[in-house]
Amino acid sequence: MIKMKDVYKKYPNGVIASNGLNIKIARGEFVYVVGPSGAGKSTFIKMMYREEAPTSGVIMFKDINLATLKQKEIPQLRRRIGVVFQDFKLLSKLNVYENIAFALEVIEESPQSIRKKVNEVLKLVGLTHKVRMFPEELSGGEQQRVSIARSIVNNPEVVIADEPTGNLDPETSWEIMKILEKINARGTTIIMATHNKEVVNTIRHRVIEIDGGIIARDEVGGDYSVEN
Repeated sequence: MIKMKDVYKKYPNGVIASNGLNIKIARGEFVYVVGPSGAGKSTFIKMMYREEAPTSGVIMFKDINLATLKQKEIPQLRRRIGVVFQDFKLLSKLNVYENIAFALEVIEESPQSIRKKVNEVLKLVGLTHKVRMFPEELSGGEQQRVSIARSIVNNPEVVIADEPTGNLDPETSWEIMKILEKINARGTTIIMATHNKEVVNTIRHRVIEIDGGIIARDEVGGDYSVEN
């Protein structure tokens, strides 16, 4: 699904965030990305959905080289990759239904198709009773569920979650993890950057540890074990 070969990323200030990354992530995997703050894991994640471009190297998403992708081609890529953010990034003036539907309206889906798909993902994340509420009326966990619903309404092949439980209390974090597990069980690849030690140690999946811009560890069923 995703392959990196000799990927380097050097920022204008001289910081090397990725120092020769080589990795393969298969269809249907659930992968945790862990590492100390400033280790390069956010850059690692952002390069996968082309928020950042590598300085050199190859990043393949199936048959697309993200390293050479033109700016005008990025929106097309984002239709195939769902992204979940720590701070939700919901549109405050749109209600729950409208926030999710917006992702389909921009690609000009029919109203009937939008209604069907939005209702399906609302059911999946358990928010059918909140459709007319606005983000400010929701708890943090509910806002994150809306964010997840929006990320999967296009039925993407990959969901990239950047600290999806970072702003949530422990009980709500487990609820979010159950939803991500459910999405993964449907065949969607999940790549999740996280500092949540308890989640990683309890729900075991492949762990990729980034430290100093390199892959320090790649372990199936690994634990968190990061020195912060």
